[in-house]
Amino acid sequence: MTFASPAGFRAALADLRGPDQRAIAAARARQGELTKPAGSLGRLEDIAVFLAGWRGVDRPKIARARTAIFAGNHGVTAHGVSAFPASVTAQMVANFEAGGAAINALSSAAGMELRVTALDLDAPTTDFTTAPAMTEAECLAALDAGAAAVAGDLDLLAVGEMGIGNSTAAAALCLRSFGGVAADWIGPGTGVDSDGIARKAAVVERALAVHADAPTDAFETLRRVGGREIAAIAGAVLRARQLGIPVVLDGFISGAAIAPLAADNAAITAHCIAGHVSAEPGHPRLLARLGLEPLLALGMRLGEGSGAAVAVGVIRAALAAHDQMATFAEAQVSGSL
Repeated sequence: MTFASPAGFRAALADLRGPDQRAIAAARARQGELTKPAGSLGRLEDIAVFLAGWRGVDRPKIARARTAIFAGNHGVTAHGVSAFPASVTAQMVANFEAGGAAINALSSAAGMELRVTALDLDAPTTDFTTAPAMTEAECLAALDAGAAAVAGDLDLLAVGEMGIGNSTAAAALCLRSFGGVAADWIGPGTGVDSDGIARKAAVVERALAVHADAPTDAFETLRRVGGREIAAIAGAVLRARQLGIPVVLDGFISGAAIAPLAADNAAITAHCIAGHVSAEPGHPRLLARLGLEPLLALGMRLGEGSGAAVAVGVIRAALAAHDQMATFAEAQVSGSL
């Protein structure tokens, strides 16, 4: 599947399918029949109903789930916005492929397969303080790479990333999509000090000024101040929506990847769950703008899809309770609690 052209991407974003309302009603009805006081499992009940709507069945299961990790390099690192050199991106991709990263362990614990897509690591994006980060063709290729990572038989997709410098790109995406000032969206990322944070803010402000007169639709924002791995996440989320596959977002970067999409069509978040709220300062503000409430708050800021993978354990617990609990009639319990 490809988006073919910027117009094709824009058309796909404008035409978003909704959940199966009959499955939602049936799942809610089942929740009312289970041997527990109504609403007593709190958000676990909501998660089960959410999954039912997007999978189109009243008792959904996760037979196949995938963590899709995308990696890319950024020309903006020339400005000293990261505590690590760009070479670390490729080194971490090798670590993913060897099974030695946190996401390998966490995906395995969550019963998820892991797919890693490295995007032209030897060709960083253009420094977006001087020109668009990507050409139209490069941005489309990244979007299509994301879409290609979404298999049609998945029941759940978690997305994550690896890309030195991408918290600066994420801040630029959020600022261009939702406004404010650069300081609203800037954080330490990989661990830069106060001087590094100031450099990041200056870089983001310069980038927004350079692209101030350019179109502000989702495609143009992604290609101008995004990155390949970020555009790939956007493509994966949009493709998952076309297929009715719910998505678990990771932290600030994966949320920022869909910020331009949400600015164009707020409904893009309807099939998404925020796996966690990260320690990156802009993430709570971003989740509020996306209208998403995080499942977890564990002080994580690793990226890689790590928080999303941990959240999948909660989602599996919600579905287990929804499917395996007895109803009042089955348990021969009188009345309702």
